[in-house]
Amino acid sequence: MTTEEGRTEDEDGFEAYADLGATTENAMAIAETSMDRVRELVPDETLADRIRQKAVHATGDPEFQHLVRFTGETADEPVVAGARAVLAERPIVTDITMVKAGITGRGHDCPVRKAIGNGAELAAETGMTRTAASVFELDRAGAYDDAIAVVGNAPTAALALADCIEDGTRPAVVVATPVGFVKAAESRTRLREVAAVHGVPAITNVGRRGGSGLAAGLTNELVHVASDVREDELVLP
Repeated sequence: MTTEEGRTEDEDGFEAYADLGATTENAMAIAETSMDRVRELVPDETLADRIRQKAVHATGDPEFQHLVRFTGETADEPVVAGARAVLAERPIVTDITMVKAGITGRGHDCPVRKAIGNGAELAAETGMTRTAASVFELDRAGAYDDAIAVVGNAPTAALALADCIEDGTRPAVVVATPVGFVKAAESRTRLREVAAVHGVPAITNVGRRGGSGLAAGLTNELVHVASDVREDELVLP
């Protein structure tokens, strides 16, 4: 069936799904009700609270609000830095395809790219993981400077990003929630420590949990904060 805009229903459905956001009246009602319930469980006073709320919403676990960590002079600093980067249309660079697919296509004009798929020769030469090699390869090209750097899956990508920051790379903000039982928690700890030393704002979490959906959700909240600023509903400190 063709819509009034000349697209098929399947195309419309794909477009809405790809942009990852409620568009119909029913979907909006569900989304708003869901967030209302989250706000009953999570404080709603600061920009950092918005990230905590999104973490709870993405995981379905109210306790996850206590696992989020903010690196900066204040908890709000990485949220402000991320929103400003979105407003400046800085690139969003993810570790893998799944995280890239989860970044909303609405509310921003930031180019979005993934690291995986780069650095194949480096991985073959050194034996490091493809995701780590991909991060190093993009860093050589300056892809992470002033960018929104997002790691949602691979601990080795987070470790590689920490090495890059230690060597002088300066992302606008880092969102890192790699998941797993091997090096995941350790990689986020190292990234937090390096980010703190070098003044790079970061949003991470503690423990084994995390994942691509969480990383994408937190990044999308930075987009939503920027949208509120753009629409004069919010003033950044």
